[in-house]
Amino acid sequence: MCGIVGAIAERNVVQILLEGLKRLEYRGYDSAGVALLDQGGNLTRVRRTGKVQELAAAIDADPVKGQTGIAHTRWATHGGVTEANAHPHFSSDRVAVVHNGIIENYQQLRKELTAAGYGFTSDTDTETIAHQVHKLLDSGLDLLSAVQAAVKTFHGAYGTVIMDKLDADKVVVARSGSPLVIGLGIGENFIASDQMALLPVTRRFMFLEEGDVAEITRTSIKVFDKAGNPVEREIIDSDIEHDAGDKGGYRHYMLKEIHEQPIVVRNTLQQRLLESGIDANIFGDNADEILAKVKHVQIIACGTSYHAGMTARYWLEQYANVSCNVEIASEFRYRKSFVHPNSLLVTISQSGETADTLAALRLAKEQGYMASLTICNVPGSSLVRESDMAFMTRAGAEIGVASTKAFTTQLTAFLMLTLALGANNGISREDHDGIVAALHSLPTKLEETLGLTKAIEVLAEEFADKHHSLFLGRGDQYPIAMEGALKLKEISYIHAEAYASGELKHGPLALIDDEMPVIVVAPNNELLEKLKSNVEEVRARGGIMYVFADAEAQFASDETMRVINVPHCEPAIAPIIYTLPLQLLSYYVAVIKGTDVDQPRNLAKSVTVE
Repeated sequence: MCGIVGAIAERNVVQILLEGLKRLEYRGYDSAGVALLDQGGNLTRVRRTGKVQELAAAIDADPVKGQTGIAHTRWATHGGVTEANAHPHFSSDRVAVVHNGIIENYQQLRKELTAAGYGFTSDTDTETIAHQVHKLLDSGLDLLSAVQAAVKTFHGAYGTVIMDKLDADKVVVARSGSPLVIGLGIGENFIASDQMALLPVTRRFMFLEEGDVAEITRTSIKVFDKAGNPVEREIIDSDIEHDAGDKGGYRHYMLKEIHEQPIVVRNTLQQRLLESGIDANIFGDNADEILAKVKHVQIIACGTSYHAGMTARYWLEQYANVSCNVEIASEFRYRKSFVHPNSLLVTISQSGETADTLAALRLAKEQGYMASLTICNVPGSSLVRESDMAFMTRAGAEIGVASTKAFTTQLTAFLMLTLALGANNGISREDHDGIVAALHSLPTKLEETLGLTKAIEVLAEEFADKHHSLFLGRGDQYPIAMEGALKLKEISYIHAEAYASGELKHGPLALIDDEMPVIVVAPNNELLEKLKSNVEEVRARGGIMYVFADAEAQFASDETMRVINVPHCEPAIAPIIYTLPLQLLSYYVAVIKGTDVDQPRNLAKSVTVE
C-alpha cells in the first residue's frame, strides 16, 4: 500500500498520474513512482523516496511521457524506504507492476523464481508479482491469462495493476482484499485505489469485487470473477467532493477538520433526526424490520473506530437495553467466537476499506449473524457494498491521517442507532427524549466547545518537554480518554496511555511524578464524585493534572491542577463534546513539537493490509 493510480489514453498521462498521487497523499506514504509506456513500446520509470513533489520535480527536470501509465505511493511493509523498493516494480524491463497489499507467500515464490533465472532488485513482496506474470507470459499466455493464472499462486491481499510493454494497448488489474476502482472516460479509462484520485478526469466509476480480474483498454473494460467467468459490474455516477487542495485558511488539514465538526455532525443529523426521534430506515432498506429483532450487537473495528465502538457499548446497554460486545477486528478474525441469537454485526470504518474489518465482516457472514450494518464515511466502499445495511456519516473527505471529524460523526451515528434499537427493547421515554434533545443541541454545543481553542493552545506549551502522559476517564469517558491518548501519540510522538480512572490504584499510580502529565476528562455525571477521588490519588503523589471539566463540576485550578471548563452538556452527548478538547490539545502539542501533523511518520490513512 498505499495509493495506486493508472491511466490508458491517447494523450500523455503523466500529469493525470501525478495529480492522482497528490490527491492520495493524505493516506500517508514514504516513496512514490511512475512507469510509462508509449505507443512505440518504450517503457520508462521514475521513482523517488519522500513526497510526491520530489517525484514531480524529477520529472520536470527530465520529462517523460506515455499514453499508458501506472503510479504508486508506497507505505513500506517489506523492505526499507529506498528508491529500489519504491513502486512500480519491473521484470526485465518488460512487465511493470504496482501493488497494494501483502503477498504472504512471497518468500517461497521468490525462491522458485530465482531458481528459474529471474533476478530480484528489491526486498519487496511486490516484485514477485512482476516476475510471476513475466514467467507466465514467457510460457505463451497473453497478459490477461497470465495475470489470471498468477493470482492463483498468491496468498494474501492484493490490489494490483500490470503492464506489458509488448502489449501496450491494455492494462490488467486484479483485486483481492485491497480495493480498486475503474474510472470510465471517453476514449480513455483509469484505475485507482480510491476514486478521490480520479475526480479531475471522471465521475463515472466501476468498483471491482473480491477476486475480480479486469482487462482495460482505451475503449473497453472486461471484468472476470475469481472463477474466470465474464461478469458485469455496476457503473456509478459519483457526486463525491474532494477538498484536499484547500485548507480553508487553517495551518493544517487536521485543524480545519477539527473545526468542521459542528458542520459535519449537523449534516449527519440532517433529515435523519426528527423532532420526535428517528425512523429506523435511515440505516438501510427494511432496517426497521431487521432492528426490531436485534437482541445483541457485536461491534468490530480498528483504531479510532474501535474507540467509537467502545463508547457505543455504554449507550447500547444503558439506554437501549441491548447487550453489546466490542472487539478489535484483527483479534476477532483469528479466534473462535460465540454468536448470540439475533445478533447484529456492526462494522465501523472511515474508509470502508480497512483490511482487518473487511475480513472480519466476511468471516462473520459465515458464522450466522442475523444481519450486518456498517457505519462508514465513503459511499461505494467495500464495507458499504458488502453489508446488509449502511449508515453514511457525511463527514466529507478527511485528509489528516489522525481521524477527528470521522470519529465524532461515528459517535453521532451510534447515538441514533441506540434510539433505533431502544425503541424495541424498552428504552424509557425520559432517556429517549433526552437523547433526542441532546442530539438536536449537539452542533451548537460543539461550536461552543471550539471556543476553548485559544486556552488549549496556551496549555499545550506545558507539554513541550514531556515524553510520557496518562489519560483518565470513567464510564463512557474511558474510551474518550483512550482516543485522546491515541491522538497525542499519533501526531506528537509522545508516549501516552489511557486508563479507566478506577484502575489507578491497581498499578498506574507507580508512574506518577511531576514529569508525568495526567489528563482527565470530567463531565458532570453520576461518576463525578468517584472521579474526584481518583484525582486526589494523583494529587497525593505529586502528579500534575490537566482537567477538562464541566463548568458545574466544581474543579478549581491550583499549583498541581490546571482546569479548563467545558460547556455544560447532557450526559448522552458528553463523550462527543469532550473529544474536541483532547483533539485540540494533541494538535497544538504536535505543532510545538514540530512534527508532520497531517502525515505523521509510519502511519497510513487507510490501512488496507493486515
